[in-house]
Amino acid sequence: MILTILRFSTFSILLMFTLLFSLNLQAAGKPLLGINTNEVMQVDSSVPFLNLFKQALPFQESRRLTKGNIIYDHNGWPRNLNGGVAGTNLIHWLPAGTIPEGNYTVLYDGEGTLQYGDDATLVSKSQGREVINIRSGQDKFFKVTLKIIKSNPKNYLRNIRLLPPGGICANNPFKRVPNQRACRGNYLAFEKHYDTILFNPDYLNFMRDFKVIRFMNMSGITRNPMTSWEQMPRMTQATWAGREGVRGAPLEVMVKLANQLNAHPWFNIPHAADNNLVRQYASYVKQHLRPNLKPYIEYTNETWNSAFLQAQYTKTMGMKQHLDTNRAHAGHKFYVKRSLEVMRIWEQVYGGHQRITRVLSGFAASPKMTELLLKYQNAYQHIDAFAIAPYFYIHQRNLNQITSVPSIFKLLRDPKNPYSLGNVYKMLEKQMAVVRKYKVKLIAYEGGQHLIAPKTRSIRDYPNPLLIGANRADPMEKVYIEYLQNWGRITGNSLMTLFSSPKTYQFYGSWGVKEHINQPANKAPKYRAIKRFF
Repeated sequence: MILTILRFSTFSILLMFTLLFSLNLQAAGKPLLGINTNEVMQVDSSVPFLNLFKQALPFQESRRLTKGNIIYDHNGWPRNLNGGVAGTNLIHWLPAGTIPEGNYTVLYDGEGTLQYGDDATLVSKSQGREVINIRSGQDKFFKVTLKIIKSNPKNYLRNIRLLPPGGICANNPFKRVPNQRACRGNYLAFEKHYDTILFNPDYLNFMRDFKVIRFMNMSGITRNPMTSWEQMPRMTQATWAGREGVRGAPLEVMVKLANQLNAHPWFNIPHAADNNLVRQYASYVKQHLRPNLKPYIEYTNETWNSAFLQAQYTKTMGMKQHLDTNRAHAGHKFYVKRSLEVMRIWEQVYGGHQRITRVLSGFAASPKMTELLLKYQNAYQHIDAFAIAPYFYIHQRNLNQITSVPSIFKLLRDPKNPYSLGNVYKMLEKQMAVVRKYKVKLIAYEGGQHLIAPKTRSIRDYPNPLLIGANRADPMEKVYIEYLQNWGRITGNSLMTLFSSPKTYQFYGSWGVKEHINQPANKAPKYRAIKRFF
């Protein structure tokens, strides 16, 4: 009897230590971190592409610099100036340090005359090649303009490339070097190898730590009415930037980036895409994405958000197809219906669903919506994950309580603020209860802080200086650490796809986890926090 008790006690002790060890391992675990890309624009301080012209403002959109009745070719190059001038902002309001200062190479095809302005000065010129010096101005920002002031219509000026100084060593695409002497092996100068290098090494170096890259913004699907595969962005376009509904990087670029980073890509299918576009998209990814990478597939983005064209589209289609008499519910049901159709096409292309991650998304604050979406057409049986954006912020009705940066952090912990940290954790618990019921994984398509004042139009308007100040303040590091730890605790260390890549802070939000791609970590509290979870 005594021996039995001793044996039981020994077993109990061993079991207790095993459980404690297991709990410690779970506590030590870290959530999987992904990152959202930015829109391709001349103001994008993540600067993803080596050839900076690819993020230049399209000539036809530059009201200040382009004058006259200009005729453009299929790719957006001015085919005939007709006595006018075609101008663009190559880069605009990028903070000092975002890109190197020094001599940049401009290459072009055709015959014509270029003119540079703002922070660029001409150093030398020859047919098809010019060198300009770019240095940030006294305002500590880069602003560079380019104008085509003459062009031969029979051999018009086109295919302009703006390339930074230096290059990379062939065995390390993640680090820029000034010259051959910095490489033990083969040196690849940007001017000669831009077609194969494609990406800014500083961008690659930043992005390499994230396991999932969500391409929603880079792909340009927001408010984009495209329907056919032929309307997708092309490699040959003069620039991939522009207004909403026009801008967007080609699928080839996004797949190449995922391959180079060895990161799982998250693709968002345009809301009005026809079946052929979906099938061609899936086929291209299957043929060109590294086989060890598993793409996340999501139909459009935030169809519950009435601010977006895609929300109006899904509601209209839902009503047209008589999916519900309630317009909002009709929209939700069409979103599910079309999502499942899109996923079935991907499954057909891939020969099953094992090599893709099928995502349905909803509103973080509405578990009822989550249940509606999962139940309709038994969607939960045909997806792999349900995604939300669990942002923490100060509700619009509480903004008038902001008196200082410290008051912001106080409000972020105030239970009377609906989107305080504590209330967001409660939202997550409720969402987890729903997805557990349907045996679906909960992930985040976006996340982090969401400090904005919706009715403002300038960074100088109250309370924007304080909101921006909070994003720069050291306490934000502690807040992000706590937020990510609690996300991991509640979801079992599920995927958190942060919003977003380095981006300057504006009146419409301080979204970037850094303010520019090369901002030091000691000036970027959000990024310092994130680094702890890599």
